[in-house]
Amino acid sequence: MTEKLNTNGTTEQETPETDVLEVVKESFMSHLVELRDRLLRTVIVLAVVFIVMFLYPGPSVIYDFLAQPMLASLPEGTRMIATGVITPFMVPVKVTMLASFMVALPFVLYQAWAFVAPGLYRHEQRLALPLIVSSSLLFLAGMAFCYFVVFQTVFAFIASFAPQSITPAPDIEAYLNFVMSMFIAFGITFEVPIAVILLVRFGIVTVEKLKEIRGYVVVAAFVIAAIITPPDVVSQFMLAVPLWVLYEVGILFARGIKPRRADEDEDPNKNT
Repeated sequence: MTEKLNTNGTTEQETPETDVLEVVKESFMSHLVELRDRLLRTVIVLAVVFIVMFLYPGPSVIYDFLAQPMLASLPEGTRMIATGVITPFMVPVKVTMLASFMVALPFVLYQAWAFVAPGLYRHEQRLALPLIVSSSLLFLAGMAFCYFVVFQTVFAFIASFAPQSITPAPDIEAYLNFVMSMFIAFGITFEVPIAVILLVRFGIVTVEKLKEIRGYVVVAAFVIAAIITPPDVVSQFMLAVPLWVLYEVGILFARGIKPRRADEDEDPNKNT
């Protein structure tokens, strides 16, 4: 128990509960300050990357590359259209923002990891670099798979069903919204092995349990694909099958992961 001097010259005794509250308040404020700093660094890096990519190669070049799968499936001489007044400017800018996020993704993941790392054990903090690299590569691999495989197949499949009396002219804003939702879906899907490994490492589930629920995961994969992808069988299969395969890959790698011990959970100050 301590004494605190008031403004009127008298003393006031502080209880241990008051000391604990003060410590908790200081810790909470320090975490908020750190979160603010890391968010600020992330925004600054994203802004710098965006400015560089806006100047070179430029929004138009980036959008033309993104639109290539759709343009390849359209009849010869057909182009995409813009129905909004400022759409021809805003859509390429949004595409440049997406490209900037992809380039800065490793830095964004590092800032997220650095924020939570102090609450982890020292041997768990060593996973930072492998997780950041693998997460970035898997997310980009998911987007690349979507761009080079899924889009080429799905757009050609849809174009084959278009009647001869119809001339397709997709709106560029609708196309961008579709592309971004598909990129996010496939990028997150390719993170499944990382999620499986982390679940096993932190003792949330065991490898044996993951094998037992394999059938439910397959069903869930097709349900998720049916919700996210367009209403065609091809795109649904091209999302559900990789999701299931990556789940199996995660189980394969999780076999070599040692779960966190119970005594580690009981002793949070142990940094071995």
